[in-house]
Amino acid sequence: MRSVPFHSTLSRHGKTRARSVLRMACRKRCILLFTLQQDVNARFNIIKYKYVKEIYFCLILLAKKLVLSMIIRTFASSVPTKPLNDAQMRGAFLYIYVYSQNTLMERLPHFMKHYMTEADLMALLKSRGLVISDEDKAVRYLESIGYYRLSAYMYPFLKVPKETHQYKDGTTFQQVLNLYRFDKKLRMLLLNEIEKVEIAIRRAIMNIPVQMTGDTYWLTNSVHFANQRTFQETKNTIDREYAKSTEEFIKHFKNSYCDPYPPSWILGELLTMGNVNMIYRNLKADKIRKRISHYFGLQPIVLESWITSLTLLRNASCHHSRVWNKVSSIMPVTPRRITHPWIILPANPQRVYFTICIIKYFLDIISPNNDMLGKMDTLFSNYPEIDLAALGFPNEWESEPLWAQQM
Repeated sequence: MRSVPFHSTLSRHGKTRARSVLRMACRKRCILLFTLQQDVNARFNIIKYKYVKEIYFCLILLAKKLVLSMIIRTFASSVPTKPLNDAQMRGAFLYIYVYSQNTLMERLPHFMKHYMTEADLMALLKSRGLVISDEDKAVRYLESIGYYRLSAYMYPFLKVPKETHQYKDGTTFQQVLNLYRFDKKLRMLLLNEIEKVEIAIRRAIMNIPVQMTGDTYWLTNSVHFANQRTFQETKNTIDREYAKSTEEFIKHFKNSYCDPYPPSWILGELLTMGNVNMIYRNLKADKIRKRISHYFGLQPIVLESWITSLTLLRNASCHHSRVWNKVSSIMPVTPRRITHPWIILPANPQRVYFTICIIKYFLDIISPNNDMLGKMDTLFSNYPEIDLAALGFPNEWESEPLWAQQM
């Protein structure tokens, strides 16, 4: 007796109900998988192993494959269908993501806090145990800086559990201000040093390809790039910046020459470091990418990663964002081989100390007599109460090869 497929024995109503049950089961499993992804992401933010990023992506890839297989099995019809194409798969994942986000939103309460004046906020801080000696001065600071910005610097002074919003005994408003001022001065110090590094990196990426290819206009020549779509996006950016630029050197070139674009070392001055890094990543010839990275004693993947870290820190500093006690959104690559002095002690790559070491590493190459260590020592001595561990500094960091060479 020939066996009859299960789906053919069901009525139309039965098939609809069965598929509805399968869809609901698939949705629940998908939500669990995305919850797992978020949990893995949160846990990996504090892990310091070298290959965390690679392991993370492998786990996410496996999770996505499992989700895709469930989607195909659940939504497949009784007749054979052709496999999902890329657009359909992206749509399926987008549906799952939106569904999970909407489910989460349904569980969260509405924002119910009411607006408070600076005088009310000052009174609230006092009621929570913060010592304020000059109330008028405190109100002026709250007006000019804002309670919300200052609250990040108040957080470490809260008692445990911090949900009680009670400050440790003896905590003063002046301590909060000192921490805020320290963070501001640290940002200014780092921004000044990053400027030197970015200029040197930009020069290397713009000039070395000319030396190796002999093409003065390589920056706008598609033959030098691997991904043509990325190249076109970059070229569109170049066209926009070149068209709207009011720089004197651009005006001079337009008035003096008939070429559609200036040479790369001129055109590159119009681009952000994000643009420059994308150009470097997209270079077709590995030997050019290696020549540029070896100029700084690094591998290409490390140079790409470190440029991204510098760009994020520079942007944060330019927009007055907090640097102290902040965890970066990316995991910079730790070099396996390096030709110049580097750090040995374990350090969290997502803390600002690691990026400070990156700045120092580049400075030692482009400006061997730099005084970055002296500037940092002066800043730290002016604010001895600051906990450097919140920045990611390990104990005895000054004895590291990177820092000890100037002592």
